[in-house]
Amino acid sequence: MRDEGKKKQSRIATPSATSARSAFSEFDFIEHIRHQANTKRHNAQQHSVLSTQRSVLLSGIGDDAAIFRGSSQTDFCITTDLLVEEIDFRRTTTTPRFLGWKALAVSLSDIAAMGARPRFALLSVGVPQEIWRTEFLAHFYEGFFALADEHQVALVGGDVSRTPERIVIDSIVIGETKRGRAILRSGARPGDHIFVTGALGGAAAGLQLLEQGARPPRRAATSRPPNARTQLLLRQLRPMPRVAWGAWLAERKLATAIIDLSDGLSSDLAHLCRESKAGAIIEAAAIPHKKALDSLSLDEDQRLALALHGGEDFELLFTVRPQHASRIPLEVDGVPATRIGEIRKQVSGYKIDFDGHPRDLQSAGFVHFK
Repeated sequence: MRDEGKKKQSRIATPSATSARSAFSEFDFIEHIRHQANTKRHNAQQHSVLSTQRSVLLSGIGDDAAIFRGSSQTDFCITTDLLVEEIDFRRTTTTPRFLGWKALAVSLSDIAAMGARPRFALLSVGVPQEIWRTEFLAHFYEGFFALADEHQVALVGGDVSRTPERIVIDSIVIGETKRGRAILRSGARPGDHIFVTGALGGAAAGLQLLEQGARPPRRAATSRPPNARTQLLLRQLRPMPRVAWGAWLAERKLATAIIDLSDGLSSDLAHLCRESKAGAIIEAAAIPHKKALDSLSLDEDQRLALALHGGEDFELLFTVRPQHASRIPLEVDGVPATRIGEIRKQVSGYKIDFDGHPRDLQSAGFVHFK
């Protein structure tokens, strides 16, 4: 979800450095932990008599999932995501079924961003006593299993606990890919074309509607297509992870780097570029926004801001070598992909082009700790 951005390396925060830590974002903190974990793993491999020449861990912190060697033919990708009440959702603006669906969807999106196919899930849930006495968890798992069945994901474990006041959900998903086919964030190079699946801004617009008093539809699907406002609400409450796109790109070895759009295009593009040690330029006019946004009283700048910074669309941002860009299909599993820009050298920074007038693109997506 929002848990693997890369920032500058620094000293590991200690209890005595609490005041200094308040100036860090969660991405800074994760980079601290990444550095510490890599150091400890290196030391263990150097000094342990049990270590082998070839670790089963292929890639750890820094991508949407960690990669482990599975067999001579397969690799496994493992990811985990937290959903915390009043931070990631509110009981008053969702339903238990939608929440169960989303708890799995955010992790499936991470697996899709590795080019893997999801296989297994573990789900841990902490709820207050008053929730335990209701049908909340029964409906929650109905939503979870509805999405799991769509992608043939088996629930193989987890935990249930009591919390003092608020619901906490931890979703873990294990995906599988052919050996060496998993796609990292670090493979983009200058000249690569930048693509994005689907359309952007719908989830952020749906969140705004919820905050303005709109409430979830009683049913996720009806005999008639949902109206524009309902489409936006469902983009926020019932996201559709792009598993088919991720697997298609990996199986054909076309994408050089992928990231899922959970924090927002501006932030996640920066995450991908930092891992690839590259810059980028994207075209404002090329960014696809959710058609349902046209039903709202928004001007062009507001629609662009939602698409750039809104987050939680769970689309895939990926890069492709220029000689292979023509091989990207118009759509996979009914979902289109749009070319929105190009990877540049790192010194170029991040730019957004308005009809031939490039400007600096600032990362303004979601951050837990600013």
